[in-house]
Amino acid sequence: MMTVGEVDEERNGFKTLELLTDWDTGIVSVLPDGTRLRTFEIEAVDKEIEIAPGIFFPAWTYNGRVPGPALRATEGERLEIVFRNYGSHPHSIHFHGIHSARMDGIPGAGVIGPGEEFVYEFNAEPFGCHFYHCHALPLKRHIHKGLYGLFVVDPDPERHGEMADIAQSRLLGSPQNAQWQEFAMVMNGFDTNFDDENEVYAVNTVAHAYMKQPIPVRRDKPVRIYLANAVEFDAINSFHIHGNFFHYFDHGTTLEPTLKTVDTIMQCQGQRGILELSFKDHEPGRYMFHAHQSEFAELGWMSFFDVLEGSA
Repeated sequence: MMTVGEVDEERNGFKTLELLTDWDTGIVSVLPDGTRLRTFEIEAVDKEIEIAPGIFFPAWTYNGRVPGPALRATEGERLEIVFRNYGSHPHSIHFHGIHSARMDGIPGAGVIGPGEEFVYEFNAEPFGCHFYHCHALPLKRHIHKGLYGLFVVDPDPERHGEMADIAQSRLLGSPQNAQWQEFAMVMNGFDTNFDDENEVYAVNTVAHAYMKQPIPVRRDKPVRIYLANAVEFDAINSFHIHGNFFHYFDHGTTLEPTLKTVDTIMQCQGQRGILELSFKDHEPGRYMFHAHQSEFAELGWMSFFDVLEGSA
């Protein structure tokens, strides 16, 4: 129950294993008042991508990849996102988070035509696992064609008192964070014949990619997954793991789990959260995870963790 053959990832311009840990942290500078400014550059580009062996999709992309870059910032920073539209249609970036109306990425507030540029500016609030996507019309097509990605805001430990140690574990680059294995996963689907029904499902775009190349994890280090659902045309998506349970932080905006010791969660479109789990008491081997809609799993959304005794 798996696609036959291999996708040409060199042609795609991105590798599915690398998407898991390829955080875009932008460029950091300091404003005159001492505020940290983090600047990102994003381009909308039309690009054909191979989503399963021999199956090509005419995507609209951010920075030439689907999902777009996994943006990562720290709570309280000033963000500047320079957006350039090199595509064939009007596009924008709508960020799930707190910002002013004029930075909302909707028509009249950040939707730009081909060849134009817009700069989104706002503070990184609140901390959590967020989502961004194009909000040009028709909305379902602009999202489905590939214009979406993760937007993660790490908590600032200095703001969280007695929970500072937990916040430190989420702060990219800290010693506490280095003890975790973190993965960016965007669940997506593709309507290849444009009948408003998906024919291919995946995590990070390529069907069954993590079946053919299981995700290596170390048994002695916990796992944290930043998960978002970008599937259009289906009301619900899900994540289920075999042989294990996890804690779930809905939207990632809390430092305490909203669900404890579960092995399946559901997400509607645009919903996201953080999963935390451990394999320290498990024997090495391949542990499956997938959507618990059988159709989604059979059409590409099925994967493995390869739990290893030594370093991964």
